[in-house]
Amino acid sequence: MKKHIFIALFYFLTAIVSAQSNANFGGRSAGMAHASVTLSDVWSTHHNQAGLAWLKAPSVGVYYQNKFTLKELNNIGLAYAHPMKKGTMAVQWSNFGYSLYQENKVGLAYALQLSENFSGGVQLDYLSTKLGGIYGSKSVLSAEVGLQAKITSKIRLGVHIYNPTRVKLNEYNNEAVPTIMRFGMDYRFSKKVLVVVETQKDIDHIAMLKTGIEYKANDKVYFRAGMATGPTLASFGFGLMMKQYKLNIAASYHQTLGFSPELSFTYKFKKS
Repeated sequence: MKKHIFIALFYFLTAIVSAQSNANFGGRSAGMAHASVTLSDVWSTHHNQAGLAWLKAPSVGVYYQNKFTLKELNNIGLAYAHPMKKGTMAVQWSNFGYSLYQENKVGLAYALQLSENFSGGVQLDYLSTKLGGIYGSKSVLSAEVGLQAKITSKIRLGVHIYNPTRVKLNEYNNEAVPTIMRFGMDYRFSKKVLVVVETQKDIDHIAMLKTGIEYKANDKVYFRAGMATGPTLASFGFGLMMKQYKLNIAASYHQTLGFSPELSFTYKFKKS
């Protein structure tokens, strides 16, 4: 019986870690079930590079997530975005796992405002997976591409494709890096309320639906909540803005595996 439980747990955790190279980062995103393909901040380096094009000042961020409060399932990330005369350059790094299993990702992104209401972004990724003991490591190059469109002053659309070229991690058993497509919309009901809806489809898995809401209590405090399917998750969080600093804290809840706390801290430099 214990053997069967171990095998089931092994395959479940394998499914979790297989998509970590495309994990969504940022405490704001986390509070809304990571429905983030339409958002625009420094964490667009992870969820849609097109969002970087709207940034007006350089920003840097650090992020931490502990999946299901297991020390072996930690996600950490760093990101920096720098707007230029034409477009925005950005770099990001993330690490998932522990000594016996680790995934690392380094990305270099460029985003451009194509018109007053459209933006696009691309990113080149260096992905590495390391297994403890005698198994060694494997590294590949992959890419991401995204678009955003401001349909009206209240509606924004976003689309993003991760690994469109179906890069393989290993020729053995055709082990490929996940190819993930996301499409979403956000609607700003007022200056205080933002609603986001997103669908996410891994080519090899069923589609996910993610929804979230953000409420601006005042100029400094934000409250957020979200829901997702496949697996079913509930999330909540809050944000605190202090001049150039932003602190966002969130957690998601899985009915079987429990809580995953997340937080991010960002600093926006003054415009040059």
